[in-house]
Amino acid sequence: MTLNPAPNSFRTGPDERGRFGIFGGRFVAETLMPLILDLEKAYADAKADPSFKADMESYGTHYIGRPSPLYYAERLTEHLRAQAPAGQGAKIFFKREELNHTGSHKVNNVLGQILLARRMGKPRIIAETGAGQHGVATATLCARFGLKCVVYMGAVDVERQAPNVFRMKMLGAEVIPVQSGTRTLKDAMNEALRDWVTNVSDTFYCIGTVAGPHPYPAMVRDFQSVIGIETKQQMLEMEGRLPDSLIACIGGGSNAMGLFHPFLDDRDVEIFGVEAAGHGVQSGLHAASLTGGRPGVLHGNRTYLLMNEDGQIADAHSISAGLDYPGIGPEHAWLHEMGRVTYLSATDAETLEAFKLCSMLEGIIPALEPAHALSKVMELAPTKPAEHLMVLNLSGRGDKDIPQVAQIFGQTL
Repeated sequence: MTLNPAPNSFRTGPDERGRFGIFGGRFVAETLMPLILDLEKAYADAKADPSFKADMESYGTHYIGRPSPLYYAERLTEHLRAQAPAGQGAKIFFKREELNHTGSHKVNNVLGQILLARRMGKPRIIAETGAGQHGVATATLCARFGLKCVVYMGAVDVERQAPNVFRMKMLGAEVIPVQSGTRTLKDAMNEALRDWVTNVSDTFYCIGTVAGPHPYPAMVRDFQSVIGIETKQQMLEMEGRLPDSLIACIGGGSNAMGLFHPFLDDRDVEIFGVEAAGHGVQSGLHAASLTGGRPGVLHGNRTYLLMNEDGQIADAHSISAGLDYPGIGPEHAWLHEMGRVTYLSATDAETLEAFKLCSMLEGIIPALEPAHALSKVMELAPTKPAEHLMVLNLSGRGDKDIPQVAQIFGQTL
């Protein structure tokens, strides 16, 4: 529902206070405010420095492997067209971020933050992680640049994402299982913030999503926008025009914002974000903050959150560790209220079906996170005309999820 008139541009935020409308801002402890202000200045200086951009592009090309391909998913397209009325069925493309070094979109943002940390003279890097992909990306870049790396990860996620825990340790990172709360992503972020307050002089906090206090939501979005910038260019080269729709999964929402942001002012492009509905929004066991939450403050910003009647943060649930978070990035909250982006939700069961279908039809095993978005592609694509061009952000590969999915399917490795 659109609650406010559309602005001249959806790409101008945040304002000087770090707000997207009523969302965002910086609600942090007094001890952290000088660090936040230093980070804001350092990022502004880096953006104005051509050498910073040159380093981003050089490492992006030669280390990460950019640009990632825009792939026509021919067999999936034909499969869904077979279920649609004559003349219906969108042409489906995957933006293949899972082919990046480290296996997901996370490395785009981590590269920017690690280069920034080096400019600021911070030798110790801390990070939170859920599915482990941000932790792996952080550990990778720390290894590349010789920085100490500490990753906080909920104990539940340590168990269900064992391959990524091993990868982080192989890369030299210290992985600290978090035993408090629900022992998932929210609690890992809590512990990382506590660490940062304690170690203000030498530590840089590398946040993995478009959440946290300003300038993190905008900074992470900027680093991830390479996804949408490339998609625009690639689609123009392949089809001679922009896509008709974009779709991506949403936890905190960095992969989605990276794809969406360059297109926000292209008003004819439909945009869909897909939250984790878990066992169903009505069950209460979900991570769909926009669908089942309300505005509040968590981890330094105001956004939509899952809360109980007393205003306490409620437990989130998702089959995917990367979406198992009781909030969403503040820019997503604003885009939801402005009506520019349509936010849907997918259950665990729907996600598993999409996971299997993509694997069998395209020979690509997706991470459980983008499989949420893929499940909505399966619903939306047959309703669109055959000339409709739909882009899914395939934000991570499914290697990390194989042990968990095998267990769900009752199979042993």
